[in-house]
Amino acid sequence: MNSPEIKEFILQHSNLFWYTPEDKKEEISNEYLVETILNYGDMNDVRKLIKIVGIERLSEIFYGLQGRKIMNYYPEIYNYFSILVKKYEHTDI
Repeated sequence: MNSPEIKEFILQHSNLFWYTPEDKKEEISNEYLVETILNYGDMNDVRKLIKIVGIERLSEIFYGLQGRKIMNYYPEIYNYFSILVKKYEHTDI
Protein backbone atom coordinates (compact mmCIF):
# COMPACT_ATOMS: atom_id res chain seq x y z
CA MET A 1 0.00 0.00 0.00
CA ASN A 2 1.45 3.34 -1.01
CA SER A 3 1.58 6.26 1.39
CA PRO A 4 -0.60 9.33 0.74
CA GLU A 5 2.53 11.25 -0.37
CA ILE A 6 3.42 8.61 -2.94
CA LYS A 7 -0.17 8.46 -4.19
CA GLU A 8 -0.20 12.24 -4.63
CA PHE A 9 3.18 12.12 -6.41
CA ILE A 10 1.85 9.45 -8.78
CA LEU A 11 -1.24 11.51 -9.54
CA GLN A 12 0.89 14.59 -10.20
CA HIS A 13 2.88 12.55 -12.73
CA SER A 14 -0.06 10.60 -14.09
CA ASN A 15 0.94 11.32 -17.68
CA LEU A 16 4.12 9.24 -17.22
CA PHE A 17 1.94 6.22 -16.37
CA TRP A 18 -0.36 6.63 -19.38
CA TYR A 19 -0.56 2.88 -20.03
CA THR A 20 -1.64 2.08 -16.47
CA PRO A 21 -5.44 2.14 -15.93
CA GLU A 22 -6.54 5.15 -13.89
CA ASP A 23 -7.99 3.01 -11.09
CA LYS A 24 -4.66 1.13 -10.72
CA LYS A 25 -2.23 4.05 -10.72
CA GLU A 26 -2.21 4.59 -6.95
CA GLU A 27 -1.32 0.91 -6.49
CA ILE A 28 1.81 0.79 -8.66
CA SER A 29 4.87 -0.71 -7.04
CA ASN A 30 7.75 1.36 -5.74
CA GLU A 31 10.00 -0.48 -8.19
CA TYR A 32 7.85 0.61 -11.13
CA LEU A 33 7.56 4.15 -9.75
CA VAL A 34 11.33 4.51 -9.43
CA GLU A 35 11.93 3.06 -12.89
CA THR A 36 9.43 5.41 -14.53
CA ILE A 37 10.60 8.56 -12.76
CA LEU A 38 14.29 7.87 -13.37
CA ASN A 39 13.70 7.05 -17.05
CA TYR A 40 11.13 9.71 -17.94
CA GLY A 41 11.00 12.32 -15.18
CA ASP A 42 13.18 15.39 -14.88
CA MET A 43 15.65 16.12 -12.09
CA ASN A 44 13.01 17.97 -10.05
CA ASP A 45 10.86 14.83 -10.18
CA VAL A 46 13.83 12.73 -9.04
CA ARG A 47 14.59 15.10 -6.15
CA LYS A 48 10.97 15.01 -5.01
CA LEU A 49 10.89 11.21 -5.24
CA ILE A 50 14.04 11.02 -3.12
CA LYS A 51 12.45 13.32 -0.53
CA ILE A 52 9.36 11.13 -0.39
CA VAL A 53 10.90 7.65 -0.35
CA GLY A 54 14.38 8.54 0.91
CA ILE A 55 17.72 7.84 -0.71
CA GLU A 56 18.20 4.64 1.31
CA ARG A 57 14.91 3.15 0.07
CA LEU A 58 15.59 4.32 -3.49
CA SER A 59 18.99 2.67 -3.23
CA GLU A 60 17.40 -0.61 -2.05
CA ILE A 61 14.96 -0.56 -4.95
CA PHE A 62 17.57 0.42 -7.54
CA TYR A 63 20.22 -2.08 -6.46
CA GLY A 64 17.63 -4.78 -5.85
CA LEU A 65 16.95 -5.06 -9.57
CA GLN A 66 17.80 -8.41 -11.03
CA GLY A 67 17.85 -9.98 -14.44
CA ARG A 68 15.89 -8.35 -17.21
CA LYS A 69 14.50 -5.62 -14.94
CA ILE A 70 17.83 -3.82 -15.18
CA MET A 71 17.28 -3.65 -18.93
CA ASN A 72 14.13 -1.57 -18.37
CA TYR A 73 16.42 1.40 -17.70
CA TYR A 74 18.09 3.29 -20.49
CA PRO A 75 21.83 2.51 -20.25
CA GLU A 76 22.85 6.13 -19.67
CA ILE A 77 20.13 6.54 -17.01
CA TYR A 78 21.23 3.37 -15.22
CA ASN A 79 24.87 4.47 -15.31
CA TYR A 80 24.14 8.00 -14.06
CA PHE A 81 21.90 6.91 -11.21
CA SER A 82 24.28 4.09 -10.23
CA ILE A 83 26.89 6.77 -9.61
CA LEU A 84 24.46 9.19 -7.94
CA VAL A 85 22.86 6.63 -5.62
CA LYS A 86 26.22 5.17 -4.62
CA LYS A 87 27.52 8.66 -3.78
CA TYR A 88 24.55 9.76 -1.69
CA GLU A 89 23.00 6.59 -0.28
CA HIS A 90 24.50 7.18 3.17
CA THR A 91 23.83 10.92 3.38
CA ASP A 92 20.88 13.26 3.44
CA ILE A 93 20.41 15.13 0.18
